[in-house]
Amino acid sequence: MDRLTSLHATIFAPVERMGDHLIPLLARLVFAATLLRYYWNSAGTKVWDRKGEEGIFDFFTLESGTYAQMFPKAFEAAGYNTAKLGFVYDLVAYAGTYTEWLLPLLIVIGLFTRLAALGMIGFVVVQTFVDVTGHGGKPGILFDTRYELIDERTLWIFGLAILVIKGAGALSIDRLLGLNAGPRAVTVV
Repeated sequence: MDRLTSLHATIFAPVERMGDHLIPLLARLVFAATLLRYYWNSAGTKVWDRKGEEGIFDFFTLESGTYAQMFPKAFEAAGYNTAKLGFVYDLVAYAGTYTEWLLPLLIVIGLFTRLAALGMIGFVVVQTFVDVTGHGGKPGILFDTRYELIDERTLWIFGLAILVIKGAGALSIDRLLGLNAGPRAVTVV
């Protein structure tokens, strides 16, 4: 038995040491592969009209569909007239739209990763709330046999939580700036 435990330690001790740098890097790569385009495409639908008439200033003008996506019931109550919604709706719509570009970009390049991942967790929670309350999405239940909205969003949040806890990992701007210098010994008093 001692040989087996010794062999196990010999094989997996280096893997465990690499994990502190590799797991966050892999979390960022998985985010880039699965959610980056999802969020960027979503933000794009809010500023580009897809009629082939896009210009540089479209980046600063929201499409009316933005309000249908973000505030479906309020937009309907306003008769689908954005002018009737008010300044707060505009502010939230612009902030949410640009957040869909900025936070994923920060995560992928590894800059202020912990804050960006924390912001994305908040974004996913709000997005899920809107999907359920505004669009009639069914959240589902954890620990059942179906894969539903709550299961999907829990997986997204888990990957982001790894980044909040561990930082950006290897190959990141955070590492270059000393914001994620790697694992340190923790002293328990």
